[in-house]
Amino acid sequence: MKITEYVETLAREGELLAEAAERAGTDAPVPTCPEWRVAGLLRHTGAVHRWAAGYVADARVEPVEFPEAPELAGAELLAWFREGHAALVRTLTEAPADVVCWTFLPTAPPSPLAFWARRQAHETTVHRFDAQAALGIGFGAVAPEFAEDGIDELLTGFHARPRSRVRTEEPRVLRIRAVDTGAVWTVHLSREPARTVRGDTGEPADCELTGEAAWLYTALWNRLPLAGPGVGGDASLARLWSGTAGI
Repeated sequence: MKITEYVETLAREGELLAEAAERAGTDAPVPTCPEWRVAGLLRHTGAVHRWAAGYVADARVEPVEFPEAPELAGAELLAWFREGHAALVRTLTEAPADVVCWTFLPTAPPSPLAFWARRQAHETTVHRFDAQAALGIGFGAVAPEFAEDGIDELLTGFHARPRSRVRTEEPRVLRIRAVDTGAVWTVHLSREPARTVRGDTGEPADCELTGEAAWLYTALWNRLPLAGPGVGGDASLARLWSGTAGI
């Protein structure tokens, strides 16, 4: 995907998140993140937006802590969230293509600007799901190509890191197949961080997850149950993912 497409998605998803949060109310619980209410969701995502914008705007090459979110509620908290979201969109839109700054995943798009545009588009989309869950409505649509991209970021980025808790005592193989885009991933699980290969390697899979990219994206990010007819083979691996793959 192009940087402009990520930024357009980020802009749209942030607006949808704020709209759902406003309708739900900042005191509403978030079923997909039981430790949060909507206020916590807005504080977290608003802080992440400001944190990400700082790397790009200031060309920071070393990691820094998240900024502290203010103890606001109601309309004031929503305004603070919208302000940070708009600033992030503006920063990514106006930044030079060759900006050099810190990034944090082992596999990433071809430039730091592409990394942050991609990361924040997915960050905001997943938390838009959370806001819609708090409102009690179904999740809005996600484009198949964007969902495929987010699955790839999750598998080859987040769960390739040493901090990933998705581990098995004995080597196992998990295959993930998006029927609408044709994308396939083969995930090798063991006591070490998962090793993901794009494509069907031909080796037998202990468990295969099959479905449309949007369902796989939402379920692998633990916003929908990873269960049902899309889970084939050893379902314990799907349960392992649901129990240990939280970011």
